[in-house]
Amino acid sequence: MILVTGGTGLVGSHLLFKLISNGEHVRATYRREKTLKRVKHVFSYYTDNPEDLFNKIDWVEADINDVPKLQNAFQDVTDVYHCAAFVSFEPDKYHQLRKINIEGTANIVNLSISNSIKKLCYVSSIAAIGHKEDSEQLINEQTAWNPEEDNSVYAITKYGAELEVWRGSQEGIDVVVVNPGIILGAGFWKGGSSGNLFRKIHEGIPYYVNGVVGYIDVFDVVNAMVQLMVSNIKNERYILISENLSFKDFQYKVAKILGAKPPKKEAKSWLLGLGWRLDWLQHKLLGKRRRLTKQTAKSALSITKYDNSKLRDAINFEFKPIDDSIKEVGNLYLKDFSGI
Repeated sequence: MILVTGGTGLVGSHLLFKLISNGEHVRATYRREKTLKRVKHVFSYYTDNPEDLFNKIDWVEADINDVPKLQNAFQDVTDVYHCAAFVSFEPDKYHQLRKINIEGTANIVNLSISNSIKKLCYVSSIAAIGHKEDSEQLINEQTAWNPEEDNSVYAITKYGAELEVWRGSQEGIDVVVVNPGIILGAGFWKGGSSGNLFRKIHEGIPYYVNGVVGYIDVFDVVNAMVQLMVSNIKNERYILISENLSFKDFQYKVAKILGAKPPKKEAKSWLLGLGWRLDWLQHKLLGKRRRLTKQTAKSALSITKYDNSKLRDAINFEFKPIDDSIKEVGNLYLKDFSGI
């Protein structure tokens, strides 16, 4: 039996489709029943019988911080894909991020150890990878994390979660860690996923930024995870990105697919600096949620290029071109648009 935590999320739902389509026996966790319909909707993109595939999943209602319920979810499980996480860059969400991303991962690791799990795959993030001073030098799995940098609260907690996974590797379980870039996938058009970028670009974003980051298709993430889990590879981490692309180029490519107007004005450093300060002030005075932080403003301008050669060499992996991914996700967005 395979256990997937966070089965109703972007990666989790696509992973479930892959595993069930492969004929695997799968159990998945969810926190709220209303989120299950999102999984069915994701399945409907890729098959004519989404209900049949959905019903093959053994669903367990469990929070990753509710150890007794999690213990039940681990019954007869041999392999674990830990996809559950909280994504936020709002500084005031730090304690919630720690609770879910670090303490929750520690619970998964502890139960994996006590239940003699064969292998654990943890979905981390490139946010938990270090940076290079030279922006043209590729970042790889050996690039050291610097705790003295002005890291985002999300990055700090994903790095902390990785430490829990590596602890598990020292205590007897085989692990693989994947560090995806920005994951492009359909079905999640609101919230913190990349689908929200498609929606915002479709609605119209007046400004672009020239920062560079890595992007990857959700099925590339899923396929890499599955191949790593069935391989003999253990106790390794892998950066998952298909291409390094500027935010401007990404915005223009998405706008073209969606028939939207591309941004015309550059958001320069002074404007972003003013923006995150005003955002902070609104939060303090009016209690509004943070939309732009100092760290996200910095990331929007940073040129961070990643090296994907370790995965390609390890399992002879071929990545989907990002243009193809943008086209596929964009077309599914347009198909869903009337219902948003």
